[in-house]
Amino acid sequence: MQAFLWWLPVIIWAGVIFWMSTKTFGPSFSNRLLSEVLGFLHLQVSERHFQLLELGIRKLGHFTEYAIFSIFLYHAIGDEHRSTWNPRKALTCILLAGLYSLTDEFHQSFVPGRGPSIVDCGFDTIGAMLGMVIIYVAGERPASGRDGLRAERGGGAKSTSG
Repeated sequence: MQAFLWWLPVIIWAGVIFWMSTKTFGPSFSNRLLSEVLGFLHLQVSERHFQLLELGIRKLGHFTEYAIFSIFLYHAIGDEHRSTWNPRKALTCILLAGLYSLTDEFHQSFVPGRGPSIVDCGFDTIGAMLGMVIIYVAGERPASGRDGLRAERGGGAKSTSG
């Protein structure tokens, strides 16, 4: 049962990614959203800058979706040391996220107004790599803090005073 609970966020997030690949979240959605945000902020940009902003937002979405997905995968895969850095597990997560990205792009080939893009798979995979960088960096800080705390409590290095 506990293993299922670790996989539940992965399953839900895979569903979110699938849902965001529907017609609802296509280019017209990001175009409308960006127009509303710029209007709310009373900003005007040229058509070229608008297109660049929209492209940037869409690619940032790919990075973010798959960074989160790979982080969920990292914690779902493994044993009792789920948060301990493991390069082989990180590579597995990147590969799994990349494979899921391919299936997502295949799904988009059947969605009106959407289409598959191998470039988007690249952005997705880079996002998965970013997720693993976040895991690595986040895992390094607490370990240092625990060692320092252990030394302060006398559980670490022996004192030479006396």
